[in-house]
Amino acid sequence: MFEYVTKISEFCLCSEGNTVTRLRALTNHARAGVDLFPPCVGERIRSRSRDAHRVRSVSGCSKLTPQKGRCGKMATEKQKHEGRVKIGHYILGDTLGVGTFGKVKVGQHELTKHQVAVKILNRQKIRSLDVVGKIRREIQNLKLFRHPHIIKLYQVISTPTDIFMVMEYVSGGELFDYICKNGKLEEKESRRLFQQIISAVDYCHRHMVVHRDLKPENVLLDAHMNAKIADFGLSNMMSDGEFLRTSCGSPNYAAPEVISGRLYAGPEVDIWSSGVILYALLCGTLPFDDDHVPTLFKKICDGIFFTPQYLNPSVVSLLKHMLQVDPMKRATIKEIREDDWFKQDLPKYLFPEDPSYSNNMIDDEALKEVCEKFECTEEEVLSCIYSRNHQDPLAVAYHLIIDNRRIMSEAKDFYLASSPPDNFLDDVAGIIKPHPERLPIFVAEPPPRSRHTLDELNPQKSKHQGVRRAKWHLGIRSQSRPNDIMTEVCRAMKQLDYEWKVVNPYYLRVRRKNPITGMQTKMSLQLYQVDSRTYLLDFRSIDDDMLETKSGTATPLRSGSVGNHRATVKSDAEGADVSATSSTVQPTKTAEGSLGSSLTSSVDSSGGADSTPAPRPGSHTIEFFEMCANLIKLLAR
Repeated sequence: MFEYVTKISEFCLCSEGNTVTRLRALTNHARAGVDLFPPCVGERIRSRSRDAHRVRSVSGCSKLTPQKGRCGKMATEKQKHEGRVKIGHYILGDTLGVGTFGKVKVGQHELTKHQVAVKILNRQKIRSLDVVGKIRREIQNLKLFRHPHIIKLYQVISTPTDIFMVMEYVSGGELFDYICKNGKLEEKESRRLFQQIISAVDYCHRHMVVHRDLKPENVLLDAHMNAKIADFGLSNMMSDGEFLRTSCGSPNYAAPEVISGRLYAGPEVDIWSSGVILYALLCGTLPFDDDHVPTLFKKICDGIFFTPQYLNPSVVSLLKHMLQVDPMKRATIKEIREDDWFKQDLPKYLFPEDPSYSNNMIDDEALKEVCEKFECTEEEVLSCIYSRNHQDPLAVAYHLIIDNRRIMSEAKDFYLASSPPDNFLDDVAGIIKPHPERLPIFVAEPPPRSRHTLDELNPQKSKHQGVRRAKWHLGIRSQSRPNDIMTEVCRAMKQLDYEWKVVNPYYLRVRRKNPITGMQTKMSLQLYQVDSRTYLLDFRSIDDDMLETKSGTATPLRSGSVGNHRATVKSDAEGADVSATSSTVQPTKTAEGSLGSSLTSSVDSSGGADSTPAPRPGSHTIEFFEMCANLIKLLAR
């Protein structure tokens, strides 16, 4: 029992702050769940991830209950406008709900008169609950996204006491509450919502973001019963090949590898959670549920769930594929899209064949309306739009007008669309223009070779098209100075008789010849800055058939080049020698001590960090792991 409680504690501390209260209740042998469906429905669905402010009883699901108190003193720029609070260009209205660290209020743009949802986050509460990272992730992710089924973030307004997130307003409430009120949905309606959810999840994954907390509570409904994914607070940015280990999300919706603490890549846990949501849509209950949390965990890890006989055999097959315990056998987005049941009545805009639409289209009517209301010129508005400064009041007003016109006309967001859904072509023919908020595909331009600074660990700096992704990825973290890290790495490689090339002071290509097989094993070492104090040394396998930088891009260095902080790199574009000094980047804080004392290996013990496996002829993967293990063990001494 103690082992399960330990896992639950680790699990809940990564979730919302109110889960601590539930953990205490669990350790006191209190009941860990609440009934969410009224008995008249005849079915129940349980959830242990509801916020502390949500009050529910056996008789049904109640609305959000406002709490007493205030969200902190407002800053000086907020004014009273006819008895109502004003922040920026927004007049705040009624409270939609109260969360752990703030309120959500309905707001109205004072000029365009369009409604928004304003999430008010109290800075003091955020710090006290240690959720600064959660809020920062949510803001960063929502700023990136422009998808018809993901809640939009229009603007962030900061004051000394509060943070105001101006977001898209949806009036339909949570999918969870809708299921509570209406029970299971018809198969056709379930499929329509599920298609929208999968489209949004696919969009997140293609932009290297894993939600990690998908559940009906985080799926909102607009006035036309369209799904909108919200709450990206637990989401993680994915780097190519990176494995995650944090137990996040809600137990009932969490994948087996999450609750067991095993490594997972990310996308597969969202697939599992999406499968649980699909089951809830079709059945009105959860596939895995139990009052006793250890029993619940066992059910999830066994992957056995009841399938009602009224379910279509095709959807049962899809559910079993998505709720596969082995993540390697679990359905992928591609396999879901190819499923016959899923493809029925699938709107074309959800998965466009050509997502490379130009984003330079401007809505002249919206542009004119902004100019009239703000008494500015078209050039000023266009400058804000083209500069992609989405926080500028002119750009915010422009996008508000665009989105509300789209909603009022029941038109879908065309940011990715190759063609609109068939069911509303007649209604909007002749009045719809391509949506100007279509974002280009997130493909980072290759950095100039003359600029050798320490990269941040940022998924936007992803591989450009045409380069194959590395198959394996390992890494170690350190709080030493970047120069010291690379110096120690070079010393260790010298002792191991590795050969390497210096692409820049923080990026090396390394190779090792197996004395027995004679096989050359290659990998790359890249140092990333994770935060102001922490750095990640990334190990990546390089296959012989992978596209590499031309052989003339770096001067080869034998192991005797340790301590050389100045590298000469030849530019492919210019053919000129460029000098770069690694001291161009200095961390704000560094940890005292040697590299060995501050390194923490991220290689799981099962991955071979503690033992050197015997190389198998022709096995590049085994050779790569052995190469990494030898280097990591030497660095950790």
